Amino acid sequence: MLKKDNLSLGIVLGLITPLVAFFLYYFFLIRPHNNIGLGQFFSILKDNRQMLPKIVSICLLLNGLVFFLYTRTRKDVTAKGIFLVTMLYAIVILLLKLIR
Repeated sequence: MLKKDNLSLGIVLGLITPLVAFFLYYFFLIRPHNNIGLGQFFSILKDNRQMLPKIVSICLLLNGLVFFLYTRTRKDVTAKGIFLVTMLYAIVILLLKLIR
């Protein structure tokens, strides 16, 4: 399935990859050092709105890696979907920074 070259696969990968990165960030960087639960972490993010765009930006780094891998293997249509979703995330990050 991941070897296909279509736009819908790129969109799905672009949406799921930052979510996976978020949970990896929580389980490997936040949880071991602070010993807080996932619900508490969501509550901290809700209360501290300055932290949210920073964490979303960090999670998009994994999206960049997936984009690079798909462009390297010449799956350009899938890479376009990943890029499209990454740009949508970037717009959300800018809006989050402006709204605070």
